[in-house]
Amino acid sequence: MDGQLNKKQQRLAILALASVPLIMTLGNSMLIPILPLLEKKLDISKLQSSYIITMYSIVTIIFIPLSGYLSDRFGRKMVIVPALILTGIGGLVSGVAAWKMDNAFTVVIIGRILQGIGASGAMPVVIPLVGDMFKEEEEASATLGIIETSNTVGKVLSPILGAGLTALIWFLPFFSIPVLSTISLILILLFIKKSSDDSDEEPFKFNQYWQQIKQIFRDHKRWLIAIFAIGAIVMFILFGFLFYLSTILEDDHDFDGVIKGFLLAIPLFALATTSYITGKQIKDDTNKMKWLIVIGIVMAGASTLLIPLGKHYIYLLAVFFICGAGIGLTLPCLDSIITENIEKDVRGSVTSLYSAMRFAGVATGPPIIALLMKKQQWWMISLFASLALIASWLAWRKIYPKENKAT
Repeated sequence: MDGQLNKKQQRLAILALASVPLIMTLGNSMLIPILPLLEKKLDISKLQSSYIITMYSIVTIIFIPLSGYLSDRFGRKMVIVPALILTGIGGLVSGVAAWKMDNAFTVVIIGRILQGIGASGAMPVVIPLVGDMFKEEEEASATLGIIETSNTVGKVLSPILGAGLTALIWFLPFFSIPVLSTISLILILLFIKKSSDDSDEEPFKFNQYWQQIKQIFRDHKRWLIAIFAIGAIVMFILFGFLFYLSTILEDDHDFDGVIKGFLLAIPLFALATTSYITGKQIKDDTNKMKWLIVIGIVMAGASTLLIPLGKHYIYLLAVFFICGAGIGLTLPCLDSIITENIEKDVRGSVTSLYSAMRFAGVATGPPIIALLMKKQQWWMISLFASLALIASWLAWRKIYPKENKAT
């Protein structure tokens, strides 16, 4: 009976954990398909509209290392709870500004900055929390696969939800953020218990903590830096391609609203499905993870080379489908390698730095692609392909499974 209860508690805890990346992703990604509409409603340029995504991500990058340190010192739950509250406040500020103000852009950005600060203490802390909760590497890998799937399910739902809410009231997506954050907050409060380790262990003094961080990077810098760079590159390709496809569907093919949302969800579904299957299959096999990362990046990079070969929207969706599947192979493996090979004491900070690098890709993808879309298409294709080539080389040459285990 106790075993069954523990299993039930475990499932509820995974549900609570999975709600955080789902909601953080929805809070950001569902705005991407409606950026063209926001340009019209807020009377801003395409570059300015990209700042709505980019400012959120930049702030997140800045504050993620702090949240990692705080979660290592004071506990994961102590960081996630206020972070979710701040995320909701940020969405509320942006929503009220869009609703009530004539020149709302600046205040919308302020709201997005608050939301970004909240996100920095929520989603990145989930990854080390999984490592804390599940001692068996196989269980941790499977749960990280679920977490990454939840992240990608958010990407699948985001264009549909964003378009659907906008069809009702154009600024409603902003107001959905505090509602979603509250749901996640309740789940975390109910089902994530404070670890007994948090109270039993004496927190590090900062100098001691910083020395251990530096030692981790001295011991594992080869594969750690490679994984950081790969994480940034695959998110750049994903969000850059998503921005490009969203713009093309609206500008060249006259798709908008819910229809465009459903179209964007099709290739993103490949990402979610592949992430889930990968998380289930990799178990604790680091060698398999390495080669799945290589294969996934090659798939993503090769797909971008196919963009110029066709202009029909179905063709472009098929190309993005391949790209999404490749990235779906990559992300759970990156999460598992970095989580399973870093000691718990500094896991929050190291995985938070990794999350910061991923957000760097999210932040830079849309504005850079917006600028390159004004030039000849081969500029954009060359950038995507070159980055994928670099990432696949890093995975092949720098990730050595036998050397990964922390000592």
